Amino acid sequence: MSNQQRRPRSGVAHGFTLIELLVAISVMALMAVLSWRGLDGMTRAQAQLQQRADDVLTLQAGLNQWGADLDAIIQFPQTPALDWDGRALRMTRRGIVASGANPTQPASVEDVVRVVAWSRRDLDGTGQWLRWQSPPLQTRGDIQAAWALAAQWAQNPGEAEKRNEVRVTPLGQWQVFFYRGGAWSNPLSSSADSAPATPALPTRAPDLSIPDGVRVVLTLPAGQAISGVLTRDWVRPTLGGGKS
Repeated sequence: MSNQQRRPRSGVAHGFTLIELLVAISVMALMAVLSWRGLDGMTRAQAQLQQRADDVLTLQAGLNQWGADLDAIIQFPQTPALDWDGRALRMTRRGIVASGANPTQPASVEDVVRVVAWSRRDLDGTGQWLRWQSPPLQTRGDIQAAWALAAQWAQNPGEAEKRNEVRVTPLGQWQVFFYRGGAWSNPLSSSADSAPATPALPTRAPDLSIPDGVRVVLTLPAGQAISGVLTRDWVRPTLGGGKS
């Protein structure tokens, strides 16, 4: 018999089995998918919040422009300064433009007159609130021509008229009311020239005066940051106070 003794083996390295590797890879893949879904959800939520913030800022800027246009209305003799025909609200307003041919010198500020119109039209299958403005006007004839052009733009615009329009915000419907005689009323139904003439009473001239207030009621479509009915009142600055 051999007296040779077996020496114990030491330091033998054991590797992963195939099943262990498959399980580890599966767990890592699952963790990667869950992490990606979490990051994707955060990215989508951030994008939606940013879009809603942009929608709110755009609507706010549009309403501020609406108020600024009304604040700058200017009245000329025998010329309408504000008119609502059911499709567009037209107004004649003053404004300022900066001019200066020499870039090294400060630009000069010049007062100008423009005709501005607000209307709603379907664009790409979505109702949009639109603003249109004319170039600076010099004569009363220019104002009358721009006044007629604003009505044409609201009804059947051509490519030339569309170049001067700006999209404000998506809009379902809208209504306009004037404050005259201590009450809000529809300008189309309450205008003096809309009443039928009788043989005993002569037809009165339309009221060309600026109303004490203007109310706009906007129906904002669903899916926007702000939806539903929004009412904005404007009061003639010379009156002071407020009406609702």
